[in-house]
Amino acid sequence: MTDRCPWAVDTDGTRVYRDYHDFEWGRPLHGRDALFERLCLEAFQSGLSWITILRKREAFRRAFAGFDPEIVAEFGDDDVARLLADSGIVRNRAKIAAAVTNARAVLDLDGTDLDTLLWSFAPPRRARRFTRVEEVPAITAESTAMAAELKRRGFRFVGPTTAYALMQATGMVDDHLASCGVEPAL
Repeated sequence: MTDRCPWAVDTDGTRVYRDYHDFEWGRPLHGRDALFERLCLEAFQSGLSWITILRKREAFRRAFAGFDPEIVAEFGDDDVARLLADSGIVRNRAKIAAAVTNARAVLDLDGTDLDTLLWSFAPPRRARRFTRVEEVPAITAESTAMAAELKRRGFRFVGPTTAYALMQATGMVDDHLASCGVEPAL
């Protein structure tokens, strides 16, 4: 593929951004643990560049037990201390605490599962892709509603911008540009 969204450029000689763009970003993602991982990674990304998170992704997976909510929900003070000492991840106490809190919130969902809850906010597919990066929103009515519902259910670090980034990353919305060679997901 030669035509990509303009942000999918690796300046360090790796293919981290390019592969993420080509094979993951905007592709429908389902499953509790996979969505919990993306929710956590989007929260850790807040205030940082996404490439930072992608480069640390495997370390995050090791540090957070593969993002298994049952395990992460049991993390205590010793685990938080371990994570704060782990140079392989983003060492932010508030974000680490949010990941633990969010794991507990996943397990406390009443009568629904994370997949169903998150995907219930997916808007109808747009008739056309945006042509310019400047057209792509950072927040939508759906992401605002998702963030409010997640917060109501006890989730943390999930504002409307983080919720929209999650929607983009998991294929709830297709924000690949019209000139991008990635085929629209069905």
